[in-house]
Amino acid sequence: MSITPQKVVLASGNQGKLREFFRILGTAGFDIVAQSEYNVPDVDETGLTFVENAILKARNAAKITGLPALADDSGIEVDALKGRPGIYSARYSGAGDDANNTKLLEELDGVPDEQRTARFRCCIVFMRHGDDPSPLIADASWEGRILHELSGANGFGYDPLFYVPTHNTSSAELNPDEKNSISHRGQALQHILKLMS
Repeated sequence: MSITPQKVVLASGNQGKLREFFRILGTAGFDIVAQSEYNVPDVDETGLTFVENAILKARNAAKITGLPALADDSGIEVDALKGRPGIYSARYSGAGDDANNTKLLEELDGVPDEQRTARFRCCIVFMRHGDDPSPLIADASWEGRILHELSGANGFGYDPLFYVPTHNTSSAELNPDEKNSISHRGQALQHILKLMS
């Protein structure tokens, strides 16, 4: 007798994130469905931390669909900018990925390599239902450095500017499976899967 996979709503409209989630979770025994299939509107990210925003997104999707929901909030923290853009990474410039990368390069103009340390951070929340008082939470980070120019065509967001010392390349030059095995989102997803099992 086959077991029907558990349906879980993924609370994101970001196509890059959706691809990564589906790639990692596709073999984990869950039926992952994007919130857009249920016409779930994006919720205002009014939290002041990654975990607060992930909880807001997961609870919104779970309440509207009546299904368990997964959400992440993630971004890049640059030490020379005192952790900015952080939770505002996606809306740093107000005009999308290319403009965000341009703004980051402008803000770091003249900053030497040793002071360009940064990390991608990801917080993932699994909400069993809309009123879940104790959602599962996983947090992970990925250390690196901000390059002086874009490099690579894979990934999305700040990937072309994020230098990965362990691989001597940018995140955007890694193949998707390699990236998912070491990235902040990949690490957080593996952790949340253990908590969910």
